[in-house]
Amino acid sequence: MAKVYVFLADGFEDVEALIPVDVWRRGGIDVTTVSISDFPLVHSAHGVNMEADIMFEQGDFTDADLLFLPGGMPGATNLFEHKGVCKAVADQAAAGKKVAAICASPAVVLAPLGILDGKHATCYPGFEQALTEATYTGDLVTVDGNITTGEGPAAAFPFAYELLTQLVNKQTADQIAEGMRFKHLMA
Repeated sequence: MAKVYVFLADGFEDVEALIPVDVWRRGGIDVTTVSISDFPLVHSAHGVNMEADIMFEQGDFTDADLLFLPGGMPGATNLFEHKGVCKAVADQAAAGKKVAAICASPAVVLAPLGILDGKHATCYPGFEQALTEATYTGDLVTVDGNITTGEGPAAAFPFAYELLTQLVNKQTADQIAEGMRFKHLMA
């Protein structure tokens, strides 16, 4: 079973965090939400309080198949300001293991860490100027090697299904998408 850690910082974008967690758990992935603040309760950008599964200090993260950074502001900035998150993500990427970020996080976290250098990537419109060493696609979801980026809130479902395909398989991703009526939406 694939192992995913989702880093949650105060100001995270609600749907960008919760939709992937929901989709991946439905798909049989072992997903652990991680508070990077001083408390397990993390406050979203839109006033939703979410209790994380663990605190950052309780995690090892070396067993991760995927490390995921939701976007949102100031959530993305808070992620970048956490030295432990930056080290975990940089180490994961350097090891050739999967890293995913959506919305502002590709530009605010991954780009300054050099993780997007020479890669194709997407992010929330208006943040693309930070992708100075990457090729900005403007797509809902962009995959380049071990790095997957998403554009913003509307990309949360296709982003989650793409990563479910990578971590489990396309058949499972298609079954979950059909069961959640996403395929009907796209027809």
